[in-house]
Order: sequence, then structure tokens, then C-alpha cells
Amino acid sequence: MLAIRLLAEPDRLDTLVLPVRPGPADGDPARPAPTASALPDGVTEEAAALAPAARLTGRPGEVQSQLRPGRDPGRLLLLGVGEGDEAGWRAAGAALARAGKDEIHVTLAMPADATPAAVRGLVEGLLLASYRFRLTDAGAAPALAEVDVLVADPGAHTATVEAARTTARMTRFARDLTNTPSSVKNPQWFAEQVAALAADVPDLHLRVRGPDELAAEGFGGILAVGGGSASGPRLLELDWRPADARTHVVLVGKGITFDTGGISIKPVAAMKLMRKDMAGAAAVVAATLGAASLRLPVRVTTLAPLAENMLSGSAFRPGDIIRHYGGTTSETTNSDAEGRLVLADALAYAVAELRPDLLVDLATLTGANAVALGKRTGALYSDNDALAADVLAAIAAAGEAAWRMPLPADYAEHLGSELADLHSSPDRGAGSVMAALYLREFTGELCDRWLHVDMSAPSWADGDDAELTRGATGWGVRSLLRWLGSLA
Repeated sequence: MLAIRLLAEPDRLDTLVLPVRPGPADGDPARPAPTASALPDGVTEEAAALAPAARLTGRPGEVQSQLRPGRDPGRLLLLGVGEGDEAGWRAAGAALARAGKDEIHVTLAMPADATPAAVRGLVEGLLLASYRFRLTDAGAAPALAEVDVLVADPGAHTATVEAARTTARMTRFARDLTNTPSSVKNPQWFAEQVAALAADVPDLHLRVRGPDELAAEGFGGILAVGGGSASGPRLLELDWRPADARTHVVLVGKGITFDTGGISIKPVAAMKLMRKDMAGAAAVVAATLGAASLRLPVRVTTLAPLAENMLSGSAFRPGDIIRHYGGTTSETTNSDAEGRLVLADALAYAVAELRPDLLVDLATLTGANAVALGKRTGALYSDNDALAADVLAAIAAAGEAAWRMPLPADYAEHLGSELADLHSSPDRGAGSVMAALYLREFTGELCDRWLHVDMSAPSWADGDDAELTRGATGWGVRSLLRWLGSLA
């Protein structure tokens, strides 16, 4: 991961980066921000002349490069940071990571009035946009290895930088899990990756249930979805239990390590990215590891039901009746609506056995999410206005996006079944809404303290975009850590 140092004065100047802000009024030229550190003679004046000449606007992520042969520094980068808020600095950090990819080392002089939020945005943008996933060594990696950040008082930003580093590291871990091909990634492999990181963290406890334990305890939804695969299902339970916790949150994440659709098989085009169908599980696990790393005083228990939805003679069939944890039964007429079946088990278990104060699930659940809200926005559901507002605020602060959707009472009647307690995938009603209403049926006495995010669309980026890189985005890790931090 890219090394970032906070310094009061530079110890080397190869490439110097100066922040640029918009002019004071519309139409005024952009201008370099006064910096906290002394700069080499003439650099400030040169930057002030270059900004209007290059027609810079100061918008976040705008970059202008100027070579200075034979002088120190040898290259000057003007970097747009907008008005200097966290979002602007996150975009600026991402742009710098890409603009400096051919450099080994760059030095950025922060404005004299830089806030901790600005530093956090910069660090997250740098670390997230410099992410790269490859299973082979083919292709040249970015050269940029170190960024020095000049601030008036490095010690004042130590905790901020640590929070940003942890958030980025855990987001990158979630991206790694999600990007990994399903020829490598199965339920057991996923659990092993989490176990390797969790082993040395104090007060963090991991339990992984295999097929025999799942059968003995009645997790029928997980067993049904995983029954068609040679790689048996798992239920991962990760518990961060600090001594000073006053709030207990349970996070649940859908963990389908590959989804063929089962007997209701997907077309090839819809199947090719189904290695990402465990992005919800990756997000909640990574957020819990992050909470433990930051020692947040909130108890967090994460449940990740893991299964491969494969096609074989032992796969569950459309029309089967599934008995979930706790005894509720579901009629399922579409084996490609499998995510809600494993989540139902985990939610029912959380309510009956863990009894948390708050219950939140993340899932790459429906294609209807993308139809309604596009590629960057998750669909958020909750009957609790305060909980929804708090989580939406955390999502916005983290630089992610979600939109609250309705849970219409009259749609719930579509969940009726003549053969079982519930129909898991009725043909009527809106797809994402019906999936959320189905999940709500398993939240019992916690239905007014439950929140669901359908994050199928924003879990994947088709190309580089600000702090996102092509592939898995790690959506939800940043938002959950912000929210958990606010509970602390």
C-alpha cells in the first residue's frame, strides 16, 4: 500500500504538489492556496502565474503539470481541491494518485487552514485510487511509492491519518475478496482469509459453521442454496466485543461466492461477474475488522452466510419449500432469488440468539437496484426514520451514495403462499422492494431497528472513477465505519 508521511518540512523535493482553489467569485481565475510550509524561492509566484494561464478552475481532481528542468523541484503539479472540504480532497487525492503514477515520490504542501477532514479525504483518495488487483505479475505496477504531506503540526493529524489508513486498508481487503475469481474463492476460502486477519486481534472472536453444524442447528436456507455445490456452505460469525461497549450492532452480509442462478440458470452475460455476489459479506466483515483495528467502543457481530449457488443433481428446485432457522418456511419458485434465502437464516438467528440493539444487512440482492438508481447508488430500506437518517448521513460523509426507498404495507400481501409461510420471490410488486419486505419478515421484534441496503449496482465499477478503480469498489466499508464511529 502507498506510504504516506506527515512532515512539517520537506526532506526531499522531486515533485511538488500545490493545492488550487476556485477564485473568490464566478469567473475569477483559480489560485494556489497559501501553504503551511515554506516553499523554495519563486515557486509560489510561478504557481500563481501558471494557474490562470492554464485556465484552471480549481475543481476537485483537476491537475496541471509543469516541468522545471535543472531546478528544485523538477516538477510542479497544481492540484484542484475545490473549496477544501473532505469530498474535494478525496477527489484530489485520487487524481494525484493517478497523475503521479510515473513518479516514485511526491510532496504535497497542504493549505495553512487544512482541517482534519481535509487530511482524511486526501489520504483515503490516495490509498483507494492507487489500489490495483492482479493475480499475476503481468503489467507494470504504478511507480508511486511514497507521498509526503506537509502540515504545520503532523502530530495533530495522527489519529485522523490512522482512521483513514484503516478505512482504506479494509476497503481494499473487501475489494480483494470480491475481485478474486470464484475458481479460487469458495465459502471455505473466504472464511480462511478472514481468519488470517482476525487471529491476532484482541477481543475479536471468530466462529465458522460448516455443513454439519448448519444442518444440526436448522439453517435450511443456507443449506438449500449451497446444496448444489461441491464446496459446502459456511456461516461465518465474527464478534468484536470491547469491554467498554454500550451498543451492540449486528451486521449481516450476503456471501454468494458464485451465482449460476441454480436451476433457474442465468444467461452468460448476467453470470460473468457473479464472483461479486459476495460483496455484501466482504463489506460487513471488513468493517468489523476495521472497527476492531480502531478499537471502536461498539460491539459488532457480523454474520456472513456463505454459499455457492451451483447447478447439479443436489441443487434446490423451483417450487421447493425451505425451512429457515427458527422454523419459518419459504416457497421458492426462482432459484436465482437465492440471496434472500441465506440472509433470512442469518437475520432470524441474529434476532433469536444475539438480540442486538440494531440490525443492518448489506446485499448484492437485485438487478432492480441498478434499474431504479443507477450504478453508484444503493437502495436503503428501513421503518426507523432516525436509523435511516443516521446511516444515510454516514454514507454521504464517507463519499458513497444511497437513496431511501419505501416499504409499502400493501405490497407485503404479495408474500403470501398457499404452501408455506412466505413466498420468497413473488411475481408481483417491485423487485428490490419485495426482496426487502421479504427480509423484514425475519427481523421479528427488531423490525423497527433493522435497516437493509441493496448494493448490487455500486459494488462494481466499470472503469476508474475518482477514488474507485475498475472492478470491485468495496462499497459499504467506509460507510459502515463512519456509522459505527458515530455510535461510539
